[in-house]
Amino acid sequence: MKKLRSFLALLAELNKVRITIVVTLTTLAGYTLAAKTIDTHVLLPLLGIFILACGSAAFNQFQEQDRDILMERTKNRPLPSGRIKPVWVVVIAFIEIVLGTWIVFVGSNIEAAILAFLAFVWYNLIYTPLKRVTAFAVIPGSVIGAIPPVVGWVAGGGKLTDPGLFIIAFFFFISQVPHFWLLMLKYGQEYVNAGFPSITTTMNTVQIKRVTFVWTVATALNAFLLVEAGLFQITFFKILVLLAAAWLVFIFSRLLRKKEQELRPFHYFMRLNYFVLVVIISMIIDPLL
Repeated sequence: MKKLRSFLALLAELNKVRITIVVTLTTLAGYTLAAKTIDTHVLLPLLGIFILACGSAAFNQFQEQDRDILMERTKNRPLPSGRIKPVWVVVIAFIEIVLGTWIVFVGSNIEAAILAFLAFVWYNLIYTPLKRVTAFAVIPGSVIGAIPPVVGWVAGGGKLTDPGLFIIAFFFFISQVPHFWLLMLKYGQEYVNAGFPSITTTMNTVQIKRVTFVWTVATALNAFLLVEAGLFQITFFKILVLLAAAWLVFIFSRLLRKKEQELRPFHYFMRLNYFVLVVIISMIIDPLL
């Protein structure tokens, strides 16, 4: 039993379960917005996208094991710590990616399955190698955040040509950019030491704060578009999303103050996460009322 618990803990770490749960939530948001309900038909697409995201996360750790061992925050991950052999990571990732894609297909349709597999392709075969080339890989890489809600939308019976879907996808794309940059800012020197290009070496602190603020304002404005497009029907959630967007801009406006000498990436990182979580929960609950 102890060995089983240890293996499950290792698997959860390898699969970055906390992140994959959020991916699953955005898929659920897309589904409920399209289907206007939550029923048993959502179970397989959610399970499939969760397993697929787990496989993608595991394969990412295989791809970056040589850099992970050089960074303080990642050196204790399963591969660099020697708790699992690379061949087993590849086997686990392959099984999860194939199984997850198949479950999405069985639970919805070929369109959703192709989109789900595209998320793996974009994250592991485009974004991950691009991180070694440019510090601005986060911009094309942020497309990853837009794909899961699109999968949910299609699985819920929505059409890819629906204008509302573009606004939803754009929101999750935009929000990923400051999210990734703030995370890199916190661990910028570690990324540099591991050989990754970092925006901390291409821009000074003032420039980074200004650019981060601009991307965050774009995220907040896109929340206004979500409301304007009629994606929320209940007045409470319309007001909640608008207030949350205004709050986000107010919090991040502190980045522009001269006296705000020290940039606290994690402080702003968490507040951006709170905002996105409020929007996701609103997307899930609003269509049900």
